[in-house]
Amino acid sequence: MDSTNDNLIPLRVMGLSYNQLQNGAYALLLAQIDGPYRIPVVIGAPEAQSIAIALEGIITPRPLTHDLFSTFAHAFGVQLTRVFIYKFEDGIFSSELTFSDGERVITLDSRTSDAIALAMRTHAPIYTTAEIIGETGFIIEEADTAPEADGQAESDSGSDGQTIEEMERELQRLIDNEEYEQAARLNEILRQRKASEDTDIS
Repeated sequence: MDSTNDNLIPLRVMGLSYNQLQNGAYALLLAQIDGPYRIPVVIGAPEAQSIAIALEGIITPRPLTHDLFSTFAHAFGVQLTRVFIYKFEDGIFSSELTFSDGERVITLDSRTSDAIALAMRTHAPIYTTAEIIGETGFIIEEADTAPEADGQAESDSGSDGQTIEEMERELQRLIDNEEYEQAARLNEILRQRKASEDTDIS
């Protein structure tokens, strides 16, 4: 898929939420960098777990598939230079990965969820087109949704009334049991709780 950087819209990963319309599916929210638009991408639970782990910076006891792939590529001097979401058709986003070893440049087709999971581990830029933004994007005020999202996450994790020490022990238990999706949610709540207490002290 030929494209020039001048025609590309840069994106960043904004977050994840459970998709109420599709059982076992999640909505990955991509945000236009320096722009108002958001793009929801429906993904499966395993990919959501992998992305959540990368979002929260959780170190797993054993590497997940996306960790293994990025480590393998790095070991052989191959760099993921970009992710390009180039098509939206029948409710499905199509993406491609561009790799380079310094001499050759190779582009491979990929599921968008896998592409994003790899981009987050390699810090590769994510792009789409203005046409896809126009067709699938929407504008949302982040401040309007943040309190509800935070409250839902705290309720789901069962962290109400827990001390920071108890939450840290629970986080370690979830990681040890490889319950990474719940660990990612709890880690975010724990980070917010610590930030709030630091603000109160100061």
